[in-house]
Amino acid sequence: MNALNIVILAAGKGTRMYSDKPKVLHTLAGKPLVQHVLDCAVSLNPQQICTVYGHGGEAVPQALQQYSADFVMQEPQLGTGHAVQQAMPYLQDESRTLVLYGDVPLIQHSTLHQMQKAGEGLVLLTVNLDNPAGYGRIVRNDQGDVMRIVEQKDATEEELLIKEVNTGIMLVPTAKLRTWLGNLSNDNAQGEYYLTDIVAMAVAQGEPVHSVQPAQTWEVEGINNKVQLANLERIYQKEVASRLLTQGVSLIDPARIDVRGELVCGRDVEIDIGCVFEGKVSLGDRVKVGAYSIIKDSSIAQDTQIAPYSHFEDSEVGADCRIGPYARLRPGSKLHEHAHVGNFVEIKNSEIGQGSKANHLSYIGDSTVGSRVNIGAGTITCNYDGANKFRTIIEDDAFIGSDTQLVAPVTVGKGATIGAGSTITKNTPPGELTLSRSKQLSIAGWQRPVKGKK
Repeated sequence: MNALNIVILAAGKGTRMYSDKPKVLHTLAGKPLVQHVLDCAVSLNPQQICTVYGHGGEAVPQALQQYSADFVMQEPQLGTGHAVQQAMPYLQDESRTLVLYGDVPLIQHSTLHQMQKAGEGLVLLTVNLDNPAGYGRIVRNDQGDVMRIVEQKDATEEELLIKEVNTGIMLVPTAKLRTWLGNLSNDNAQGEYYLTDIVAMAVAQGEPVHSVQPAQTWEVEGINNKVQLANLERIYQKEVASRLLTQGVSLIDPARIDVRGELVCGRDVEIDIGCVFEGKVSLGDRVKVGAYSIIKDSSIAQDTQIAPYSHFEDSEVGADCRIGPYARLRPGSKLHEHAHVGNFVEIKNSEIGQGSKANHLSYIGDSTVGSRVNIGAGTITCNYDGANKFRTIIEDDAFIGSDTQLVAPVTVGKGATIGAGSTITKNTPPGELTLSRSKQLSIAGWQRPVKGKK
């Protein structure tokens, strides 16, 4: 198979998006449209990727710095043929060039691989549409050979009846592409240099022209407005839900799940409605995720149960834990097996040991909590002095009474008990009761202040 160049056309302004953001940077499934295309392009192992951008200035290359690709600006924008011309200095002739579009995000590797295997010469990706309005029509001769592509504004009444349309995606021998682009004319209704005009040039020179069709029409659907973006989002999520169901995941309602990244599930996983998964998420066997939970870049081990409205980010949860409802695990949180984190408990950059519990209304930040620790309601680790962060250590088998403030840096010894309502500023010895309360007083005759008259 010949070496492959890939050119991604991403210069469109997206006027109908009514946004200051370049069209290709609008997101689908949590990822910019053009990034979907780039990820598919990378999967083909090309020798070169060149992205042609325009509106939005440097926003496009800045958003895609992680890719090993060339970025070239098209200015002014004089059509698709002109756009590809901007990429030609970056491409080697001893190859084939695949042209993709930054606003056609769901093109599949399998379809592009099929194009590579279709034969030498020029390969077009076409699709049959019941309503082909707006698309260039594929004109064939009586033998079924492709003769040319005619844009709708230039088509005759007879040509407008053709259902087979051009998707714009094509695979072309690079040396011939360079020659054909040099011969393009803008003598058409739009006054632009159409890339599609190279098809007629190929036919005139006796160059083979092949056509391939995608498995699904949605692979070649482009985005021009927010309605189309929303529709394609639902198509994408429906496909993801279908794959999960096929793999044995139980979805309470497949229409109410959002996967914005990579979700890997074990056996007998159950996911309730309204859950969002972002980045890379793994759910172990028999994990249950309650309604409206959000999990981002986290791993959840087997048999853990997550109650509704819980939020996770960059966290690791061990086996058979109980989380939520309304729990929040912020980046750097690690829970060992059998840990409990209850309602309105926030954990950040902390490790919670085996069998430890923080069941109510607590903040555990920059802390190391040992095994079998009980953290009472309203406990706070005071980890920030206004300038620096400090760490709290709670050793195995400690009991922290309700409404305790642990002022870091501080260590609670193994088996220690902290009395409710204490503010702990010094290390506490293991196995002993420590408390810090002023003597309880009742002040005779004291009256609660009342609001003054306005």
